[in-house]
Amino acid sequence: MGRRRGRDGGPARRERGLTDLGAVITWCDRAGSSSGPLAGMRIGVKDNIDVQGVVSTCGSRFFEDNVASADADVVTRLIGAGARITAKLNMAEFAVGVTSQNTAGPVPRNPWDLARVPGGSSGGSGSAVAAGLVDASLGTDTGGSVRLPASACGVTGLRPTWGAISNDGVYPVSEDFDTVGPMARTVDDVAQLFSVLSTTSDLGGTARRIGVPTVFITDDVDPAISDAVSAAARELAALGYSLVPIEVPGAASAQDIVYTLIYSDLAARHRERLETSPELFQPATLERISLGLKITEEQRLAALRGRDEYRAGLAGLFSDVDVVLTPTMPVDVPLIDGDSGVIEQSRRMGQFSYPWSLHDGPTLALPVGFHPSSGMPIGAQLTAAAHRERMLFEVGSRFQAATPHVRANV
Repeated sequence: MGRRRGRDGGPARRERGLTDLGAVITWCDRAGSSSGPLAGMRIGVKDNIDVQGVVSTCGSRFFEDNVASADADVVTRLIGAGARITAKLNMAEFAVGVTSQNTAGPVPRNPWDLARVPGGSSGGSGSAVAAGLVDASLGTDTGGSVRLPASACGVTGLRPTWGAISNDGVYPVSEDFDTVGPMARTVDDVAQLFSVLSTTSDLGGTARRIGVPTVFITDDVDPAISDAVSAAARELAALGYSLVPIEVPGAASAQDIVYTLIYSDLAARHRERLETSPELFQPATLERISLGLKITEEQRLAALRGRDEYRAGLAGLFSDVDVVLTPTMPVDVPLIDGDSGVIEQSRRMGQFSYPWSLHDGPTLALPVGFHPSSGMPIGAQLTAAAHRERMLFEVGSRFQAATPHVRANV
């Protein structure tokens, strides 16, 4: 699909909805006041976030009749700030999956190329923003579920400091890692949403030193992605930031630690469903959740120790640099009908997102270019110490003001 602009230079708005884009599960209209910082902004929310009187399916036929009795805290905050909640957005079943496979609605697609995935698990949230169906959206991020769709769909998304945004009224994956995260086209819009959603104080600060890992988990990265992130680093240097070569301590084992902790939680949460009605799961979801059944208590305790060691190492890292720059995904956006195995694809797409989920601080994903072969968006991540979102917004906003990537629309 070619890149299109609206006549005003903004997104070419496409009301595709359920028929081919698959981003929307349910349209709704919960309007806030005509005043407030988000007045008139159309916002869609992932379908594991409760909107009073509207079905919250979590992307699963298990919850196809689950009507929310109250708004999630984040929805209350958005409406109070003047936003309009206009859609519940498609997602991977129970927020488990990097491709947004589900059993509650159509296959969600990427508006840049309908044959490709929108990322996951908040695929509908990324797709709807990229296509102009909404002005902004909420996703949830446990292992990369805001950042991967942001990268795949060419928009901006934030995994905030863990605990900075309330999860009340959000169906959990793993409560030690889950967080709601805002998505929009620009860093400035994401920052405005975060200011409404956050329940904690930002420590502020000015970024000067940006760490660029020489190798982060793997050097097996698509060369086009490496080139795009390297070009972003050069642009940041041109903006006056100091680039510091770094190593991220413990990065090689971080993904395994996160997997152990998340999948043990998933298996415990869905054990009864696994035992009584496994056939109701989407096959990829069933395969992934079932991984947790094999995790022992000893393995979980070892993973908790590994988490603490990893965070201690990051504390030292963020005393040396203010922000770390990494790719969001190591590969081009996959085709929906690709031949990769479920587990293999999940691990590969999440190689750069899962380690930052083990960190308790924020990560901002933003577009940095396009793949020369496929034309699909390429994303990078900016990560800082806990409660330093404002620092990320400053770097990201300056980058977007100086580069054309955010102005390239579907």
